[in-house]
Amino acid sequence: MAEKSENTINLSVEFSGGMELLMKDKMRKTQIDLPVSSQQQPTTTVRDLIIYIRDNVVAEKKELFSKDDTVCPGILVIINEIDWEVEDGIDTVLNNNDNVLFISTLHGG
Repeated sequence: MAEKSENTINLSVEFSGGMELLMKDKMRKTQIDLPVSSQQQPTTTVRDLIIYIRDNVVAEKKELFSKDDTVCPGILVIINEIDWEVEDGIDTVLNNNDNVLFISTLHGG
């Protein structure tokens, strides 16, 4: 596991339900060292993670992953085995070594 820098938090991030097909190398699981937001706002939220993934991990069709700095409808976000809607949604604060899972519930037929 990557060692934590004072300016980052280390997250285990997984993609499932077809989300992995949008990612670089079709990855299902990765470790992300996410930069801490700022000195004035030292917390890092799910919003920060979504923006980071959109800008650095999504390889194609970014519009299928996020819109307006949140995930698209039909994507579940699970943080440490808890639905983010039970927490603070997009504003849920992330901590070092959290596990975040993105699951697409949309499938063609």
